[in-house]
Amino acid sequence: MTNPCLSCGACCAAFRVSFHWVEAPVELDARLIERLGRQHLCMAGTNTASPRCIALEGPVGGPTRCSAYEARPPACREVQPGDGKCTRARERHGLAPVNGAA
Repeated sequence: MTNPCLSCGACCAAFRVSFHWVEAPVELDARLIERLGRQHLCMAGTNTASPRCIALEGPVGGPTRCSAYEARPPACREVQPGDGKCTRARERHGLAPVNGAA
């Protein structure tokens, strides 16, 4: 079965991806991070009214990939294909829910 995320990317362009600085993976390139305050960070590009993570490559709804996939923060790992956040992100971009998801 093909990973539906590889033809979506909606979650990467729908939410602010924020996390506590201690949750930042050591391998995560510092150029991909923005500081939100003394203790919180976010993925660059996601702290705007129209978020789009700088690590997202490709068009939303088309062939996509995350350039930081192996080092992505916990907030990214929490979203699963077809869950509530996935469905809301897909709706925001006019995409149908993942097959089998309500």
